[in-house]
Amino acid sequence: MPWDPTQYLRFGGYRTRPAIDLLARVPLSAPRRVYDLGCGPGNATQLLRERWPEARVTGVDASAEMLDKARASHPDIEWVRDDIAAWRAPEPADLIFSNAALHWLGDHARLFPALAEQLAPGGVLAVQMPDGFHDRWHTLMNAAVYESPYRERLEPLLLVDPVGPPSFYFDLLSARARDVDVWTTRYLHVLEGDDPVKEWTKGSALKPLLDALPPAEGRAFESRYAELVRDAYPRRPEGTTLFPFQRLFIVAIR
Repeated sequence: MPWDPTQYLRFGGYRTRPAIDLLARVPLSAPRRVYDLGCGPGNATQLLRERWPEARVTGVDASAEMLDKARASHPDIEWVRDDIAAWRAPEPADLIFSNAALHWLGDHARLFPALAEQLAPGGVLAVQMPDGFHDRWHTLMNAAVYESPYRERLEPLLLVDPVGPPSFYFDLLSARARDVDVWTTRYLHVLEGDDPVKEWTKGSALKPLLDALPPAEGRAFESRYAELVRDAYPRRPEGTTLFPFQRLFIVAIR
């Protein structure tokens, strides 16, 4: 699926903030080998480069469009195009970092232990994933699909409970790590502009649905979803829209 880095980065500050919060909890002083899985346009990967300028930092993503943007913005970082579901570290990693990517992948019961096993002793797995799939921005996306004449085409593309509860990840990793920290944070984003919640999701969960439809039908579906979330997240008198958004964080030390 082609991704649009420009649309994704419309809310770049809010999308990067969880990466900053996750990075602050990584207890490494001088890692040698650092990987950013699902690096997208490289906004979080650059944070890794800035914190550890002596490390070899590699961003990994399946999207050619995202990697083109990353290379143009950060030519001093190594960028690799690969399917992160099947990715294997070329050598034991001191840090495997992933910001807002692994929720797109299934079978977390296999994925997370496999990532932990690719760490060097003392290495860190640091992951952040959106965790608001029961919030209205997502349940209304489901509703728009269910009422659509294209339900049969769109329903398989919906993210259905892609992220487990914190205890699920603690149990997965505690047998493979000497320390596991799992927590959630609910951010309150103050968005501006027309239909900002729709525009936010258009850079992420809404995009696969729009891509699956012909242009005219895609515009109609986008308009219907915008109508639904406009009522759920009304614009305030001063012109802003409040958008609560929850994320789950994991830091595991091998």
